[in-house]
Amino acid sequence: MRLHLLAHAATEASRAARFPRDEPLDAGGRRTAGELAGRLREPDLLWCAPSARCRETTALALPGREPDADAPTGPDPGAWAGRSPADLAAGDPAALQAWMIDAEAGPPGGESLRALVDRVAGWMDGLPGEERSVGLAVVDPPVVRAAVAHALGAGPAGAWRVDVAPLTLAVLTGRGGRWNLRSLGAAGCVPPIREPGLDHPH
Repeated sequence: MRLHLLAHAATEASRAARFPRDEPLDAGGRRTAGELAGRLREPDLLWCAPSARCRETTALALPGREPDADAPTGPDPGAWAGRSPADLAAGDPAALQAWMIDAEAGPPGGESLRALVDRVAGWMDGLPGEERSVGLAVVDPPVVRAAVAHALGAGPAGAWRVDVAPLTLAVLTGRGGRWNLRSLGAAGCVPPIREPGLDHPH
């Protein structure tokens, strides 16, 4: 199948580089998500993470289309929700450093990078295997990073090396645990969801 993963539009937390709470889009995020309406063709399957920011992005970018199922949630920030790395560096530098260098370390009460990558990989590899189907998932940026790292076989360390801004769109092809990265870029600058002659995964 061809799997598209769209990072949600901007929120106050994403602009301030804070670990997110369940918050809606900000005014700029709502505007840019709305600008995608009519530019993304209907996917065969639509998934959306249950957070307010992902639901709002979906409703604005694909008006009138209800998700078929939930997409993977972003990583649980635990006690770090609403806090910035600069704030944590001043208050709990050891925990922040461990999180940045150790894939097994997570925020207090939160999820580690390895757990996130494993969770996203399990979801991807369990998707329907129809070769010519097209799916779109609206998710948090860390989920896009995890999906790209899984597709490339790069593991948790690879997820750190993928930059994902709001409304970044990753296009993957594959099925059954074998994935390829087709494109990665701003949603308005990549090919539309449905194109003539979908290529088969290698």
